[in-house]
Amino acid sequence: MTAAAVVTGEGPRATEARLLIGAVVVISLAGILLGWSTSTELPPAALVTGLAMTVIAVVAHVTVRTTAPDADPLLLPIAFLLNGLGLVFVQRVDMATGSELAGTQAVWTAVSVGAFCGLLLFIREVRVLGRLQYTFGLLTIVLLLAPLVPGLTAGVINGAQLWIDLFGMRFQPGEIAKLTMVVFLAAYLERNRALLSVATQRIGPLLLPAPRHLAPLLVATGLALVIMAGLRDLGSALLFFGAFLAMLYVATGRLAYPLLGMVAFAIGSTIAYQLFGHVRVRVAIWLDPWADVSGASYQLAQSLFALATGGLTGTGLGFGRPQDVPFSATDAIFVVIGEELGLLGATVILLLFLAMAVRGLKIALTARDEFATLLATGLTVLIAFQAFVIIGGLTRLVPLTGITLPFISYGGSSLLSNYLLIALLLRISDESRGAALGRPVRGTPRKAGA
Repeated sequence: MTAAAVVTGEGPRATEARLLIGAVVVISLAGILLGWSTSTELPPAALVTGLAMTVIAVVAHVTVRTTAPDADPLLLPIAFLLNGLGLVFVQRVDMATGSELAGTQAVWTAVSVGAFCGLLLFIREVRVLGRLQYTFGLLTIVLLLAPLVPGLTAGVINGAQLWIDLFGMRFQPGEIAKLTMVVFLAAYLERNRALLSVATQRIGPLLLPAPRHLAPLLVATGLALVIMAGLRDLGSALLFFGAFLAMLYVATGRLAYPLLGMVAFAIGSTIAYQLFGHVRVRVAIWLDPWADVSGASYQLAQSLFALATGGLTGTGLGFGRPQDVPFSATDAIFVVIGEELGLLGATVILLLFLAMAVRGLKIALTARDEFATLLATGLTVLIAFQAFVIIGGLTRLVPLTGITLPFISYGGSSLLSNYLLIALLLRISDESRGAALGRPVRGTPRKAGA
């Protein structure tokens, strides 16, 4: 199918098609510029990458056009552009370090878009997920515990035990657990919204609902957080907790919950600081990265040096030094972009994430029922908060954590979960827009308080 054949008609899908064509052009040009940094000839690898991304974009667009015709037109192009730029910069790291990560990331891109299409094909009504709330809660715990199972575990890597070896591939099940946990929280909060909104117990100046209504929610969330802390995955634990508080507040409208959450966060942070040596090191690095530049602070110091070197317009694609920044393809890919594209390029990345967050929140506001609203809120907070935490860590706004930058960093597990996240948001968007346009939709939306 040609580009001209895809861009037909009017409405959201035509807009999506035009934006996807623009994204493919930008990705292809970036790949060509990267190739020209080492050779004056037209790089064949960039042409192959551009062709492959074109095919993947057409498959994704045709799937959305067929299964979710009224869905938001911006989310997929934004995700696709971030993914494509991530591929280019992972290849840039390969060129500098001699690694071979770009090929694996390209395979994961195809797998992730395939999963994205599969979810849209098989999940035609998002409420189906809400009916399996406890199944998703149990699945979350199983996924989080999977790295501890003998025969599956890939062992401790970089101080954390988060990966499993499955069919010769290394996978991080905790990335999928983020999605299943949000589905559980959305379903539980939607069913118990009225009970959680009625305050019958007083704790100091705060009024809270009966403990029996809060207990299942707190037990499931607390167990997930304890498991992640035990696995040294404190970055993901922070994302979970942020999404939990946001969804709880949206469901009940009670300010007491986020206030208590902030108190609990302060207590939990203090406990983590006392229990985990690497947390104390991260805080010390954050407070003074220049105290041990050649030791524990090396990654953060090199990241700050790289961003300073990039200046306003950058050193140029292919002319930075990503080999000087440890874990540049995973933890610090934003630094590579900031060095070679400068403040302007880094700002574009930030604006893309901001646009994605705005579209996600708009989907939550216009969702056709409470479950969809809560689910869209949790998913949007997950991806926006993840981008904030890792970029804030690299720029010394918050302590650095070892999580990935969505769609851009090297990592198949993260890429897969984020494409599934986008698919869920598109499904919610399609249902709400379709209902507003009078298109028949499966199921009957549950009324508020039902």
